[in-house]
Amino acid sequence: YSGYLLEMKVMMKTFKKIWWRLLFALYAFIYLPWFFYLEHKITMDYPGIHILNGTIDSYIPFLEIFIIPYLLWFVYIAASCIYMVLKADNKEFIRFALSLIIGMSVSMFICMIYPNGLTLRPDNIPDNIFGKLVAVLYATDTTTNVFPSIHVYNSIAVHTALSKCKALKEHKYIVNASLILCILICLSTIFLKQHSVYDVIGGIVLMAFYALHSARKKCRSKVRS
Repeated sequence: YSGYLLEMKVMMKTFKKIWWRLLFALYAFIYLPWFFYLEHKITMDYPGIHILNGTIDSYIPFLEIFIIPYLLWFVYIAASCIYMVLKADNKEFIRFALSLIIGMSVSMFICMIYPNGLTLRPDNIPDNIFGKLVAVLYATDTTTNVFPSIHVYNSIAVHTALSKCKALKEHKYIVNASLILCILICLSTIFLKQHSVYDVIGGIVLMAFYALHSARKKCRSKVRS
């Protein structure tokens, strides 16, 4: 019984420390309706939609095995968010949360003012376990609102946060594993024909702009202080 009470005290102490961080999760109630609205609003027959396929995309093979890292993205993002909530210091967590919120919001605004889509998906998908998973993905996800790639942006944002997290300073193997998974996820978007090369570049550039803006803001704060 005393052990149970001690565990409860630890849990309550942890909750008091991080409760405000959980409020950032409320952004999901903004992003998800926004995302699904655009998915239904902007379709392939939307007036003025921009097809982003490029010549380079036609040279990239379809590799259904990349469905593995593509789906691992969901685990990667969720696990990283939980870790940052529990282990990051306040500045690290705020930078991390804002990078996701701002990046996804900017991506949605871009899709609204620059309707976009792809015609890359193969006509025939291999009849194996990976192909079946790809078929499910294709059936549940549209080929519109792809630029910039949120899969790519969020993966880079998460890895950046983990690589700078003080709690992982002595756990380089985790950071290295994160880097490998981040790269595989980015590659999976083009090998599965979910995104064009331009979408991937767009996600990288968006993250670069955010990082540059954050660095400048940090430098200005140091100068003023």
